[in-house]
Amino acid sequence: MAQTWIAGSSGSRWHRASLAAFFSYGFRPFFLGAAVYAVLIMAVWLAWLSSQALLDVPWDLPIGGSPFAWHAHEMIFGFAVAAVAGFLLTAVPNWTGALPLSGPPLVLLFSVWIAGRLVMAASGVLAPGLVAAVDVAFLPLLGGFAATQLFARPAPRNFVFLVVIALLTAANVAYHLAVTGIVGLDAAGTMRFALMLLVLMVSIIGGRIIPAFTHNWLHLNSAAMPMPRRMTWLDVSSVASIALLALFQIGPVPGGVEGAVALAAAGLNGARLLLWRGWTTWRAPIVCVLHVGYAWLVVGLLLSAFAALTDRIPNVAALHAYGAGAVGTMILAVMSRASLGHTGRPLVAPAPIVWAYALLTLATCFRVAGPPLVPNFQAEFLVVAALGWIAAFSLFAIVYAPILTTPRVHMKLKPAAASDDRPLGR
Repeated sequence: MAQTWIAGSSGSRWHRASLAAFFSYGFRPFFLGAAVYAVLIMAVWLAWLSSQALLDVPWDLPIGGSPFAWHAHEMIFGFAVAAVAGFLLTAVPNWTGALPLSGPPLVLLFSVWIAGRLVMAASGVLAPGLVAAVDVAFLPLLGGFAATQLFARPAPRNFVFLVVIALLTAANVAYHLAVTGIVGLDAAGTMRFALMLLVLMVSIIGGRIIPAFTHNWLHLNSAAMPMPRRMTWLDVSSVASIALLALFQIGPVPGGVEGAVALAAAGLNGARLLLWRGWTTWRAPIVCVLHVGYAWLVVGLLLSAFAALTDRIPNVAALHAYGAGAVGTMILAVMSRASLGHTGRPLVAPAPIVWAYALLTLATCFRVAGPPLVPNFQAEFLVVAALGWIAAFSLFAIVYAPILTTPRVHMKLKPAAASDDRPLGR
């Protein structure tokens, strides 16, 4: 593989990219795979949308079921789940002291994820049973590896991730059953449930890492300022309210009930976010972007409430605030931070990655606010949003490919650039 130039405190030197380094830790293949797939799947979607809405030369994707349900499925079970895998395979050993998954087992897991993407890309011409079997296999395998590591030092609070993986697997099975017509389910509805499970993960993981990383940065750079605060009752009720909204996606719920719960959840999570004092971290984009991602979660909850209680906000706006905003931004934030921390580099976002943060935020704004405000230019807003998404994750892939494919570096960190937190927290 190619050589990469690494600048360290002990002098500049060449580091050779290798498969051994790439498959030495779970975050390496899955973070890079998630970023590359985010670009590819959005490029395909952009081409299809443009052919339908702008170019008037429609063409059919070789996929089974609705293109919109397929797009949602691949954004969740292709892009987002890969990032979740990278996070769990890196955070769980940090929590438990277990050895990280590496070598042939990691190659196997990554290969199963890739196989799922290939069969989904050709799901319209392959046997439905084969497509479902290959695509569904990834999450149970991930859950098995994660469970093995979690039991090295059992902690009840960490087993929630196994429950979420099991529910995501059930949602994926339901999607395939719906697409094939075996059961009378709405394929898009199964994806809404899966999306809310990812939002639930954002609320759980965000509650662990955002105040901790903010505290650590302030302690090193602005020790005189008030520190982030946490309240147990607020943390529990914030997560529980989102879990309830996820359950609402399973069956019909009166709009007034769902709207009231979403509004309460927005208030709880908004209060939680304010206590974390994100505005004090504006000088550290790699910390501040975590707060931006969680702010999109609150926006999504507010939009869900208004969509359920009124007819003035389309629910699709809430779904993209969750998906592109909360989930997409948190994935980009965690991948960019963890990749630096776990490869021995200062926790300072490179300049192109700061641009990636901004581009993703702008893309989400265009996707969420553009079509409702200026419906006559809906297609144009979708194109601009898709291009912003592609640019953001392309920047991550370009900047971090050398980092993720070469061995860990060893350098002395300047106090302002270092952090006394573990890269993925506890």
